[in-house]
Amino acid sequence: MRSIWKGSLTFGLVNVPVKVYSATEDHDVPLHQVHDVDGGRIRYKRVCEVCGQTVAYSEIDRAYQDDAQTVVLTKDDLDSLPAERSREIDVVEFVPSDQVDLLTLDRAYYLEPDSKSPKAYVLLRKTLEATDRTAIVRFTLRQKTRLAALRVRGDVLVLQTLLWSDEVREADFPSLHEKVTVSDKELELSATLVEGFSSDFDPTAFVDEYQAELRTLIDAKIEKGEAFETEETFAPAEKGGEVIDLMEALRASVEKSRAARGGASDEGKRDAG
Repeated sequence: MRSIWKGSLTFGLVNVPVKVYSATEDHDVPLHQVHDVDGGRIRYKRVCEVCGQTVAYSEIDRAYQDDAQTVVLTKDDLDSLPAERSREIDVVEFVPSDQVDLLTLDRAYYLEPDSKSPKAYVLLRKTLEATDRTAIVRFTLRQKTRLAALRVRGDVLVLQTLLWSDEVREADFPSLHEKVTVSDKELELSATLVEGFSSDFDPTAFVDEYQAELRTLIDAKIEKGEAFETEETFAPAEKGGEVIDLMEALRASVEKSRAARGGASDEGKRDAG
């Protein structure tokens, strides 16, 4: 794995240097859009509405629009913010683990000790285990201040970002306010049904059936010859807004060169005569 960020876990006067890694990855079959008539690749261009030119990522800034005014924020502007410059993951409190609502959990990251001695890292890990607590931390990553839960998974500290409280919707459904009577017999039968499905959870026992079926479908189409050569689905490369066909440009250059040489040769013969 490749680390995406380096910083330090800080709580009190304790400082724990760490490297941050994405804990999850996407294994979905990659798909892209094509024209249903000829299979040609559909691409989206970044076009400036003022000059009409296609803009490279390196020339794009961020902006905020407020009524009739637009404020442009350059990369240097954003990097200069104090929170963005900070490389610290600050522990703000330790809370009982069961108080962290699963609904608020977002992206997960592994933390690796980044010092000659991992003692402080191990101490924090063992403390969280012994107290059955989750550390609530605050840090800035990719131009966004984040709240996260720091917990233990095996021998590794896991940082799991949390949604802010105003990002979680309230479930207010009128049907849930209706008075419903559930009998003891119904509860008993329902509990029996649950018992019949009871088991220890093993995530490796489950697979993404849709992705497996999609892969099977793709392989079947390839086997039946229902596929394009990849080159056929791409248009000629674009540069400066003009379509450039390299082979055609080379042929035209050769013909032009031959014509120029032929003309010079004819003039030489006339002069000699």
